[in-house]
Amino acid sequence: MTERTGTAPAHGPPLLAAPPVATAQRRVLTVLVLSQILSGAGLAAGITVGALLAEEMLGSTGSAGLPSALFTGGSAVGAVAVGRLCQRWGRRPGLALGYGVGALGSLGVVVAAATADVVLLFVSLTVYGAGTATNLMARYAGADLAAPERRGRAVSTVLMATTLGAVAGPLLVTATGEIAHGWGIPRLAGPFALATVAFAAAAGLLGTLLRPDPLRLARTLAEAADAAVKTGADPAQSADAAPERSTAACPDRPRLLAGTTVMVLGQLAMIAIMTMTPVHMRAHGHSTGAAGLVIALHVAAMFLPSPLTGLLVDRAGRVPVAAASGVTLCAAGAVAALAPAHSVPALAAALVLLGLGWNLGLISGTALVTDALPAATRARTQGLLDVALALAGATGGLSSGVVVMAVGFPLLALAGGALALAAVPVLALTVRRPRPRPGAPEGSP
Repeated sequence: MTERTGTAPAHGPPLLAAPPVATAQRRVLTVLVLSQILSGAGLAAGITVGALLAEEMLGSTGSAGLPSALFTGGSAVGAVAVGRLCQRWGRRPGLALGYGVGALGSLGVVVAAATADVVLLFVSLTVYGAGTATNLMARYAGADLAAPERRGRAVSTVLMATTLGAVAGPLLVTATGEIAHGWGIPRLAGPFALATVAFAAAAGLLGTLLRPDPLRLARTLAEAADAAVKTGADPAQSADAAPERSTAACPDRPRLLAGTTVMVLGQLAMIAIMTMTPVHMRAHGHSTGAAGLVIALHVAAMFLPSPLTGLLVDRAGRVPVAAASGVTLCAAGAVAALAPAHSVPALAAALVLLGLGWNLGLISGTALVTDALPAATRARTQGLLDVALALAGATGGLSSGVVVMAVGFPLLALAGGALALAAVPVLALTVRRPRPRPGAPEGSP
């Protein structure tokens, strides 16, 4: 049997002699896992020391949330650009370019810190956001070729791979800071030097090895399945049957709204609380190393539970896991608010819950969104949805410092948790009659 996938995609050269779907998916996931390990270290730089670097350069706690706002705002622009590139040319060029731009932004932060140039710092943090946007958008590439009943696990595999780099990054704050100091650069710029190398390496890996392109192949398979239906053939008889909805299908708007709501509210709450935790700790006498440890545990909780979360999303259903996300984030806010300021274990427990709630929401929300979108328009819409995700993060980061100065860290944590919990009634209203997905267990949404 000739392994030809069908008609050519709308853009780019035809895909001839493409491998079977299962083989292609294994290769795609392998390359994505390797690139996410690298890019995770770049993602951790802004989370761990961005607020501290701004506070040091600007001399104001009220401005400490500005870096998070800038690079999450920059990630909004990056999400649009990467989404459009992926829609037109495929995942490989879109993701590789996004990481390349993120590497340039990281390098700019290092230069800004070395020259005490605040304007360059702000610009570079915004550009750095393209790398953070790409890191999150890579999860969609893992789901492109996955069968619906395995989509949650495919997304979780990509997120899980981020764990190693994302956890190692905060733990290397002291080491990279000493290296930077030896070069005559402020210590807090050290993690951004690591991010420069990490993002550049991820860009090179994806640009070279992400073949076949998962989105282009998924689109081609869906078009071939539509053609088979029109001719009266059964597309399921093909070894390369597409795990897709018809290219002509309309988006499932209730699921699209539900998935977007869960991800956006979770992102806003998580960024707001996470951004101000290192500042809160340092204000109460904790060292940068202690803050780095708490953030490392938080980042581990953001990604390490992914395999279990993916399994729950596929087996228990998207909506129950999404609701659990809101409850967990609310609990995280309560623990952070009640934690004694001198207690590192208590603050670490709150940040672990915060990361876990975000993980539950991101994987369930991504699965809902991917289920709702046909391959023909998927990448562009996903890019726009990640703009909302980035803007939510920017809002959380920008407002967090102001809120802490006005009413204190405990009230910020409580407000963030309550906001995340608001996703639960939205889920109940927007997904009233869940429709079983092909191949999904009975009763799952």
